[in-house]
Amino acid sequence: MSKLTLGSLFDGSGGFPLAGLLCGINPVWASEIEPFPIRVTTKRIPQMKHLGDISLLRGDKIPPVDVITFGSPCTDLSIAGKRAGLDGEQSSLFYQAIRIITEMRCQTNGKYPKYAVWENVCGAFSSNKGQDFRSVLEEFCKIKEESIAIAKPDKWEHAGEIVGENFSLAWRVLDAQYWGVPQRRKRIFLVADFNGQSASKILFESESLSGNITKSGETRKRITTSVEDSFGAASELCLNDQGGSRMDVTNGKTATLRAQSNHPPLVFENHGRDARVKGPIEVAQTVLSVYGTGGNNQPFILEKSKTFDVRFTSEGTTNVRANVYESSISRTIDTSGNVPDSNQGGIAVVAVQNEGDKKNKTPIFSASKNSHFTHAKEEVANTLVATDYKDPPLINEPNRIVRRLTPTECARLQGFPDEWCSNLGTDEPTEDEILFWTEVWETHRKVIGKSKRPKTRKQIIKWLNQPHSDTAEYKMWGNGVALPCVHFVLKGIVQTLHRSSNAG
Repeated sequence: MSKLTLGSLFDGSGGFPLAGLLCGINPVWASEIEPFPIRVTTKRIPQMKHLGDISLLRGDKIPPVDVITFGSPCTDLSIAGKRAGLDGEQSSLFYQAIRIITEMRCQTNGKYPKYAVWENVCGAFSSNKGQDFRSVLEEFCKIKEESIAIAKPDKWEHAGEIVGENFSLAWRVLDAQYWGVPQRRKRIFLVADFNGQSASKILFESESLSGNITKSGETRKRITTSVEDSFGAASELCLNDQGGSRMDVTNGKTATLRAQSNHPPLVFENHGRDARVKGPIEVAQTVLSVYGTGGNNQPFILEKSKTFDVRFTSEGTTNVRANVYESSISRTIDTSGNVPDSNQGGIAVVAVQNEGDKKNKTPIFSASKNSHFTHAKEEVANTLVATDYKDPPLINEPNRIVRRLTPTECARLQGFPDEWCSNLGTDEPTEDEILFWTEVWETHRKVIGKSKRPKTRKQIIKWLNQPHSDTAEYKMWGNGVALPCVHFVLKGIVQTLHRSSNAG
C-alpha cells in the first residue's frame, strides 16, 4: 500500500499534519493565515507547503491528496459566542472547505480526496436549533449525491452514521481526557469516506492505540442513529511534568502540572465572569484561545500554599467582615487577581512554613499599579485586592505562587511535545524568506483587517528574529486540536485501508 498524503485546511498548530506523520501519512500542504502558527509548522514540518488564504485556493489547482482535514473556525458555533451559526463570518468558512474538496474530486474524476476529516465544537449540535449540524452532514453528502436531503431529529446524538450506496459518513464526540491527556476537551470528529463504507469502522472499530484506549465496537443503527456509550474506556496513562525539565508518562497518576517533582500544585477551574471556582481538579478545563489575554476563564494553580478568604469593604475600614478565614480557595479570585465585585473580597496566599521559621514570614506583594492595599489580620500577609485586576500576584519565594497555566503546559494538555514552539527565530533570513513572510503578513492584514499599513521589511526581519510571544502561543493552542484524538482518527484510516488491502 502506497503512503497516504494529507492536506490540512485551517491548519493552526499543525495537529493534523503531526498526527499524520505519526501514523505514516505524508503532509503535503496546509492552509493557514495566522503568522505565528505558520512559523511553528514551517520550522517543525518544513517539507509541508503553505498555501495561504483558503478563500483564494482552488481544489482543482492544488496538489491532490488522499485525506483533507479541517477544523473550520468555531467562533459562531460555540455556546460561548453569539451563535451566528454557519452563516457567521468565521464559521461560514466551512463552505470554502467543502468547495475545495468538491473541486479536487471533479478534477481527479472522484479519486481524491478519498477521505475528509472535520473537527469542531459540540455547540454545532445545537447551533441554529440543530439546523447547522444538519447542513454540515448534508454538504458532505452532496459531494457524492447532489440531491440528498438530511432530516433533522429533535436532538442530535453524540455519535451516528450515514451510509449511501458508495459512500459513508460517521461522527463521534471524543473527549481528550480519555485519550491520554488530562484536559476536558469534547470535540466532534466527523469522517467522510467518499469511495466506500468504512467511515464507521474508522471511528468505532479502530484497533486500540498506545495508551490503553479500548476500541469502540458498539452496535449501531444506520442513518443518524446514536451509538450508545461510544466514548470507550479512559486511559490510565498520564503525562507528568517533572519540574519543567522533562515529561514522564505514568500509569494511574494524575497530577500533571508540577512546579517541582516532589510537590504537585493544586489546579482550579476558574470562571471569572460569574465567580465560580471548582477544584482542586485532576483534569484541566478546555484550553482556550483567550488564555494570556486577560484571564477570563483561565484555570489557576496554587503551588504549596494556603489560601485565606478575606472580606473587606475598603482600605482602612474596620468591620465584622474584615477577617481572615482559611479556606481551600477564595470564591471570587480569577487568574489575574480580578475580584468581580470590588467591594466583596480578595484572597491572601500564605506560604507554608516550618514551626521554627515563624519569624521569617514570606511577604506577598500586590502587582497593582496603584497604592491601594488591604492588610490581612493575624500578621498573615498583604492580600490581593479587588483593584489588582490588571496584574497577577507576586510572591518572592520560588514555587509558592498563584499563577496561570504556562504556554508549555497548554501544549502538554493538547498532547504536543514541549519543544513544538521552541527555537523559532531566524537570525539572518534570506530574501526568499523575507518575501514569503511579507506575503504571509499581508494576507493576514487583509483578512483580519486590524492594520491599515503593511509591515515594513525592517518589521518583518525583526519579527523573524523573535516571532514568539506567549499571547500568540496561547491563542494557537486554544484554537488547536488535541493531538491524541486526531492521531486516533487518522490511525483508524490507515488501519482500515491496511485491512482492506490485505483482504483484497
